[in-house]
Amino acid sequence: MSTWIVTANGSAVPVLAALAADSVSALVVGSAQAAQAAAEGPVAEVVWIEPEPNTPPEAYAPAAAKAAASAAPEVVIAENTPEGRALAGAVAVALGAAVVPGASAWHTDDGVTRVEYARHGGIVEEVLDVAGPVVVLRDAVGDPPAPTAAAPIRKVPAQGLAATVVDEAQAPTESVDLTAAKTVIGVGRGLKAEADLALIEELAKALRGEIGCTRPLAEGVTWLSKSRYIGMSGATIAPTLYLAIGISGQLQHMAGVRGAKRIVAVNTDDAAPVFAEADYGIVGDLYAIVPAIAAALGT
Repeated sequence: MSTWIVTANGSAVPVLAALAADSVSALVVGSAQAAQAAAEGPVAEVVWIEPEPNTPPEAYAPAAAKAAASAAPEVVIAENTPEGRALAGAVAVALGAAVVPGASAWHTDDGVTRVEYARHGGIVEEVLDVAGPVVVLRDAVGDPPAPTAAAPIRKVPAQGLAATVVDEAQAPTESVDLTAAKTVIGVGRGLKAEADLALIEELAKALRGEIGCTRPLAEGVTWLSKSRYIGMSGATIAPTLYLAIGISGQLQHMAGVRGAKRIVAVNTDDAAPVFAEADYGIVGDLYAIVPAIAAALGT
């Protein structure tokens, strides 16, 4: 089976390459540093397209599609980011390939690729047989494999579309990357007041973790920034430990944490859906449980 990774983010390549069972080539539309980061993954080759200054990666979608089509891969793994989706769409058109978002596993046999993918936020797993090439969209979430010997980098000359970045304005937000955190403490509407976030902050300090939240706390009462919102339209995370505090466990939120290795839930309602997803559950008042956990950890 021939597999290619298509991305504008070279550091995503090692994580995505680990999903493939065979030899992988990476197509990176980005800087020299991005190409070098990709070469550290378990890939046979990095095909590199370097954008002109102030030109977005999306402008090179036709060039990326041409490069991928010339190799005729059976499977293309594209990073599920705005740039990745733009590149994936162009590659899919060039290959005449089906596009499957949320794929969890795939295997090609005799020209047919069987793809397992999640629907409805992860509560349904479907299996799709695709005759011909397929493009799967994946978040680059998880631990990268150990660096390997650097793969060769082959630069491809390419002409981008007439698109130029004329201005960039960063939205006011915290500098937090929940996807990189090993421990995440998620909080929901079980918290009664914004001032009570101090309890969660003490616990996060004790666990050396980051704080995340459900959508209402980020977009309803705005107690926390949108960068901390976890769920179907927020962050998708895969920490070693996810501690859900005062979270009912609705589908929209739990879809974002199903990659966690351990889920521990604290809720007063013993019938809360979160307990069906948790490895461990504590039925009780967070205002008693959280300080007790923090005290046990020595804070």
